[in-house]
Amino acid sequence: MRAEEFNSPFKGRSLLNWIDWKPEEIRQILQIAIQVKKESRAGEVHQRFLGKTIALIFEKRSTRTRSSFETAFGEEGGHPVFMSTDDIQLGEKESVRDTARVLGRMFSAIEFRGFRQSYVEELAAYSGIPVINGLTDEFHPTQVLADVMTLQEHFGHLKGLSLCFCGDGRNNMARSLMLICAKFGINFSIFAPEQLFPDSKIIQICRPIAEKSGASITVSPEISVVKNADCLYTDVWVSMGEEPLKDERTKLLQPYQVNKALMEATGKPDSIFLHCLPAVKGQEVTEDVFESSASKVWDQAENRKHTIKAIMLALIK
Repeated sequence: MRAEEFNSPFKGRSLLNWIDWKPEEIRQILQIAIQVKKESRAGEVHQRFLGKTIALIFEKRSTRTRSSFETAFGEEGGHPVFMSTDDIQLGEKESVRDTARVLGRMFSAIEFRGFRQSYVEELAAYSGIPVINGLTDEFHPTQVLADVMTLQEHFGHLKGLSLCFCGDGRNNMARSLMLICAKFGINFSIFAPEQLFPDSKIIQICRPIAEKSGASITVSPEISVVKNADCLYTDVWVSMGEEPLKDERTKLLQPYQVNKALMEATGKPDSIFLHCLPAVKGQEVTEDVFESSASKVWDQAENRKHTIKAIMLALIK
């Protein structure tokens, strides 16, 4: 299936999280990502966004998200417009609702990367154009699509794999991974202190989905939870906006660091390591693991671009 031949049923739809997306719908977008990566490797040039524009709203700094959206959209002939909080009035002099209604009359789509999930939801409700969540404090849907693409490439399948997230089980990555793993039938576990367990609401959302796909969800402070994991995944211990908690969080999460001993505790010599980046080496992961052959973080980072391109191809009219 060539991406330009894909008659997407998702045109005009927004991606705020993966909750309301059916597994087969997510697989369709994943297939587009696989195809556009092949095109990229073959040096093919396409102009599928010619005449299109996208507003890229960033409250939080980014390397991979901004680079992925700008290069993916631009090389397809579209015009991305970067907007930081210093550039627009979002939620200050102008309400999010009013900003949405203005941008909706000028752009083909909106990407939002910031703090509040309510902002991206309001942009989607009032803009009349597709809105893509580039990250909020609650969800990071574009990242986890790149993650499952990386797993698919490495293992050749998704259903039946086991992924364990180590560290802050409340953060947007742990929540989003739990959701997409449940959709794809990937056994998901969290290795975290009880103080940083995910909220019960996201577990209640994901458990019925996991039961339907045949996956399990386990949350535990015990190291035994990493046993049989095909992949150990971690993220920074201090998320953006939580910098005052650095010392407290570092002390609390030190036993949950991904190091050589933890990789060995999986009992699988072919277990891989993933990280959404940027990484603070020496904290959530040791450098020897990060730089090891088990680490697939650069494949994962590259796949941000291909999956983001696929999402835009699927959603933008």
